[in-house]
Amino acid sequence: MLSMLLTILFLIPLSFMMNSYWSVQCMLFILSLIFMMYMQPTGLFCYLSYFMGIDLISFGLIMLTFWICVLMLTASESIYRFGYNYNFFILNIFFLLLMLFLTFSSLNLFYFYLFFESSLIPTLFLIVGWGYQPERLQAGIYLLFYTLFASLPMLSGIFYLYNKNMSLMYFMFSEDFIVNYLFYLIILFAFLVKMPMFLVHLWLPKAHVEAPISGSMILAGILLKLGGYGMVRVLKLVVSLGVNLNFIWVIISLTGGVIVSLICMRQVDLKSLIAYSSVSHMSLVIVGVMTMTYWGYSGSYTLMIGHGLCSSGLFCLANISYERSGSRSLLINKGMMNFMPSMCLWWFLLSSSNMAAPPSLNLLGEISLLNSIVGWSWFTMFFIALLSFFGAAYSLYLYSYSQHGEIYSGLYSCFNGSIREFALLMLHWVPLNLLILSGEYCMLWL
Repeated sequence: MLSMLLTILFLIPLSFMMNSYWSVQCMLFILSLIFMMYMQPTGLFCYLSYFMGIDLISFGLIMLTFWICVLMLTASESIYRFGYNYNFFILNIFFLLLMLFLTFSSLNLFYFYLFFESSLIPTLFLIVGWGYQPERLQAGIYLLFYTLFASLPMLSGIFYLYNKNMSLMYFMFSEDFIVNYLFYLIILFAFLVKMPMFLVHLWLPKAHVEAPISGSMILAGILLKLGGYGMVRVLKLVVSLGVNLNFIWVIISLTGGVIVSLICMRQVDLKSLIAYSSVSHMSLVIVGVMTMTYWGYSGSYTLMIGHGLCSSGLFCLANISYERSGSRSLLINKGMMNFMPSMCLWWFLLSSSNMAAPPSLNLLGEISLLNSIVGWSWFTMFFIALLSFFGAAYSLYLYSYSQHGEIYSGLYSCFNGSIREFALLMLHWVPLNLLILSGEYCMLWL
C-alpha cells in the first residue's frame, strides 16, 4: 500500500512535462488496476504505518477515488485541447488524489480531519480555476463556508475525545465511550453537512452547476462519500446517544429526500437535476447509517459506491450535451435522440441505474437499506415508498425529456460522439453493473 502512495508522489513531476496528458492518464489507470489486486475480503486493518492503514470500507472508497480521477482526466479532454493550463490541472488532480488517499487510509481521527479539510482546497481550485461562469466564485465561497463552519466545531470535539480517551486511533475507540450531547452534535454535524443532509444542502447544487465536469465528477463521486465514511467511523463512540437521538436525523433526511425528489421533477437545468438527485440518494445513506444496524451500514456503503459511479456518469453525459449545444437547459437539449442516437443508449443505461434497476449496485444498496430502515421503524415505509417512486420518476423525466420530443430549432448539426466519450461512459457503467457479482466485498466488511 505504501508503494501506491510513493507512486502517486513520483507521478506528480509528470504533470509539468509537455504533452503528458495521455501518459498520466494511462499510468493512473494501470495504478488503479494494480491497486485492485490488493483486495482482501477482510474487515481488519492492513497497516501502512502507525497512523495509516486500510480496511475493506476504506479500500473500496480509495479504489473509487483512483477510478474517478482517471475518468476525470478522460472527460476533461477539452482543457487539454484548448490549452487551459492543463499542466496545473493535472497537478491539481494529483494533489486531490493524494489528499483523498490519505483521508481514507488515516487510522487517527485528527489525521482524518486534517486531510478531510485539505481535500477542499484542490476542489475549490477546480471550481474557481476551470469553472464556466463568473458565479463560480460565489459557488466556491458557498462550498468553503458551509463545510468549514460545520467542521471547525468538530476539531474541538476531537480534542475533547483525546482528553477523555488519550488516543484518537479508530481501533482504540471503545464502544459507547462518550455520553455528551454536545460532542454527539458537533461530531455528526460536520459529516451531515458534507453528505449533505437536507436543510444544509444548498452549497451542493450551486457548486455542481458552476464546477467544470471534473469538479462535478469528484464532488459527486468521492467528496459526498467522506461524510458517510466519517459517520461510520465515529458513531460507535456515541451508541447510546445515537439510539435515543438518531430519529431526528432520520426524520429530516426522509422528509427532505422526498421534498428534494419533487424539486428534481421541476428542474430544467441538467446539472442541477443530477445534483438534487444526489441529495435525494445521500438522504437514504444518512438514514441507513443512523439505524446503526449491520444491514444499514452495508447498504449505505454499497449505495455510496454505486452512486459514485452512476452520478459521475450522468454528469459526463450532461457535459457531452453541453459541449454540443452550449447550454445545460432541457429546453434546448431535447430530442437528442435525433442528433446523437448512440448516446441515447448510454442515457438510458445510466438513468435506469440511477433509479436502481437491476443489475446495478444501487439495487443491492437500496434493498439492504429498505430492510434496515423498515426494520428500524414501520413508520418509515411511507417515505421509503415515496422516495423509490419519485427516484424512478425523475430518472425517467431526465431520460425522456432529453432524448425524446421535438428538436430545438437553433441546433443544426451535431457530432455523434467520439471513442473517448463512449469509453468514458462504458468505464462508468460496467463496474456499476458488474460489482454486484462480488457483493461480498460490499456486504461483509463489518
